[in-house]
Amino acid sequence: MYAISYDDPETLAEFAEKQGVHFPLLSDIDSKVIRQFGILNEQVTRNDALLYGIPYPGVYVTNETGTVVAKFFHDSYKKRESPEFYIDAALGRLSLDEKAPQVSGGDQDINLTIAVHGGNGTVRQGIVRHLVVRFELPEGLHIYGPPVPEGMIATQVTIQGPEGLALMSPELPATEKLTLPGVAELNVWHGTVDLTYPFYATGELASECRPLDVPSIDIKVTVRYQACTDRECLLPKTESFTLSLDLDVIDIPAIDLHKGHGQREGNYDGAPALKRLLGRKIKQNPLGLPIFLIKSLWLQMGALLRKRQQKKSQNKQ
Repeated sequence: MYAISYDDPETLAEFAEKQGVHFPLLSDIDSKVIRQFGILNEQVTRNDALLYGIPYPGVYVTNETGTVVAKFFHDSYKKRESPEFYIDAALGRLSLDEKAPQVSGGDQDINLTIAVHGGNGTVRQGIVRHLVVRFELPEGLHIYGPPVPEGMIATQVTIQGPEGLALMSPELPATEKLTLPGVAELNVWHGTVDLTYPFYATGELASECRPLDVPSIDIKVTVRYQACTDRECLLPKTESFTLSLDLDVIDIPAIDLHKGHGQREGNYDGAPALKRLLGRKIKQNPLGLPIFLIKSLWLQMGALLRKRQQKKSQNKQ
């Protein structure tokens, strides 16, 4: 295992020592290797000063010969996968934690489990968790993926949560083709079927800039499906579930800029590294830091004004 960063070697060495990191942390100060891999975050410009040169956050998973077998990348440095997903990718299977938040449904023939995978089911800003809808179907039964002919029911999952809960595109396993005489070619799943729905909290729900507004949230999940054999179909079913998930703060380095916002402060003092980073960035782009500070102040003022307007609207109601 290796990790690469645009931080200098001193920063990475101290971070590894303080945090107990036992795998190599590679320094790429000029982002040369990051550019060669094509993962430079182009949404961050030179005028973003401190952040310029960072890669898109992500991970390559390789096999024993070094061949990439999976990769996970996101479009924002504030969005990351949970470590459990990298383990799943390496093992080639999804293992649900029995201690994670989950509820059960189905009937005597079909086992239906709704579970949150990753981070023991906690919700943190930008950290992607997976809501897993698992069907365990007995031999001879299948469920349908879209599209289906009129009169048949494709499996459908609806997820509702509070504002700031962002849902990503679902990750669905490949279906198999089933041809029924006089009907059509159908897309089916059978056996154990995991329908995965990634989600994460935006700053509206849980932010690195303020303490948690609430300790937990509820997510409502509705599952509609129809199980069939090759000869007949059972009646369609609609089942609704509610999962209560704890919110959690994020881990931050001990830098004055990050302190005092109710987050979990680490034992790594990032001030010396920040000073060295400032020195490098000012040399590279003297105007970048002032522009970055003005932009940050403008965004903070905008957020404050929006918050005041929301309070006024709530008071009027």
